[in-house]
Amino acid sequence: MESTTKTQIDPSKIMQIGMGFWASKALLTAISMGLFTHLPEEGLSGNEIKSKLGLHDRNLYDFLDTLVALGFLERSGLKETAIYKNAEDAELFLDKKKPSYVGGMLEMANNRLYSFWNNLEEGLKTGKPQNETKTGGQPIFEILYANKEKLREFLGAMGGIQMGNFIALSQAFDFSEYGTLCDLGGAGGFLAAQVVQHNPHMKCISFDLPPVAPLAKENIAKMGLSEKVETQSGDFFKDDIPKTDVITMGNVLHDWGLAEKKRLMKKAYDALPKGGALVVIENIIDDERNKNAFGLMMSLNMLIETPAGFDFSFADFSQWATEVGFSETSIMPLTGPSSAAIAIK
Repeated sequence: MESTTKTQIDPSKIMQIGMGFWASKALLTAISMGLFTHLPEEGLSGNEIKSKLGLHDRNLYDFLDTLVALGFLERSGLKETAIYKNAEDAELFLDKKKPSYVGGMLEMANNRLYSFWNNLEEGLKTGKPQNETKTGGQPIFEILYANKEKLREFLGAMGGIQMGNFIALSQAFDFSEYGTLCDLGGAGGFLAAQVVQHNPHMKCISFDLPPVAPLAKENIAKMGLSEKVETQSGDFFKDDIPKTDVITMGNVLHDWGLAEKKRLMKKAYDALPKGGALVVIENIIDDERNKNAFGLMMSLNMLIETPAGFDFSFADFSQWATEVGFSETSIMPLTGPSSAAIAIK
């Protein structure tokens, strides 16, 4: 006799993802208001938080307890007797006073990307960016490069988000056969700094556009690494790139269309010696394209933000690497959804 028992189909995943913007906006709002920065180690009461952030009585505890339920705050007591503290990860990564702060990217998500993603459908139908450029505004990088303080904040935020990947790469990649490295699109110089800190025999170059160089130099000097890491300025499409044993690109290739991707990889190939390595740090999409949801959504974000950019799988990277002349490829998992795709000349 056949069993009539059937697995109960549950709509909870559909509702959780479909209404996911509720949780996202609760966190982004807390970051925007500086909640995690204001909370001292001993915590604050709801009334103290209300006063500091200028909140209304209505739904005060609903908001704070939502953050407790989501795991960003810890609480003792209830409502009027409650004391709220940062959860361990929020304390480390969402307090602006700490160098480990990663909220800059999330501030940008709140101020820019949140509204732009409302036009994802239009982007999918037109293939055109849905950011400031859609209405004649300047691209975000032109705005950032025109304002030193905004650029400093942005580079710090990007460095904070990538720091785990930079540390993982500097420790897991075998630099013993190499002596020099150039980080193309090196931003604040953080990748180069981590490489020389964990591999003292290495000398590195952080290569980026001219407005970035003074800030990268400043960061490198603060870390006491000026003798090991130099900065060079240029446009990696127009100018020659430094000839080094290793060339890295962190979240660079995904900004560009296929022709530009291959062009950059070919420039790297030409600049490397035989046995040299190209190392590309991205949210590499799994070859089956059904596991790394963050990498796939990052590719959708490139639709929102760029004219032709997209993220890619390791199989894609390997094909392009072979086409431009590299002899072998491999992939190294880093942190979270990120990996290093490696090509050897």
